[in-house]
Amino acid sequence: MIDLRREGDVFVLHMDEGENRFHPDNLDRIGVALDEIEKYDGAAALVTTGTGKFYSNGLDLDWLGANREKFEDYLREVHLVYARLLELSAPTVAAVNGHAFAGGGMLALCHDFAVMREDRGYFCLPEVDLGMSFTPGMNALIHGRLAPAVAHEAMLTGRRYTAQQALDAAIVHRTAPEAEVLPAAIELAASLAGKDGRVVGKIRGDLYRPVLEALRGPVLS
Repeated sequence: MIDLRREGDVFVLHMDEGENRFHPDNLDRIGVALDEIEKYDGAAALVTTGTGKFYSNGLDLDWLGANREKFEDYLREVHLVYARLLELSAPTVAAVNGHAFAGGGMLALCHDFAVMREDRGYFCLPEVDLGMSFTPGMNALIHGRLAPAVAHEAMLTGRRYTAQQALDAAIVHRTAPEAEVLPAAIELAASLAGKDGRVVGKIRGDLYRPVLEALRGPVLS
């Protein structure tokens, strides 16, 4: 289930599908939610969060295994969600309530800021251990959002970062106990909601123009 609700000026997008992998239906629902935020005429910000011990574990490998012929189209849809978040006309905060692995970690990186649960869960880009490489768009996103040395370590070693380690590496911007992750993210988002969303989207779009071009370019190298 993908649920979008309002808390004051903050839209909260809640992913509640187990490991919150990117099933095509969920990607479609996220797209509809982003449409709603884009159409809203007023002060707004977005917080995304998951359920239990998972923020998101990224690509739906089971679905891909059964739909290999749709691999490229599927990745294009994942890239589109990333690009839309980077261009969204509202400030964004990821409330990382648990594991943020692979594509789920990259989803968190698409936000302006991230608050991570301090007692459980890892940020991890495990592609190297899965025998997978990164698409040009994903590579650009990671390098656009992380310091070069951090991107190098995360991508080549598949390191699992605890919340404190992720904070030290500037992968996330704040940590909090489990019960405070979402409230802290909403509080941060609310403090930014009064900024002109069109200006926010334009600044972010210009700042990450090479990333957006890569995400909207050829999916496979």
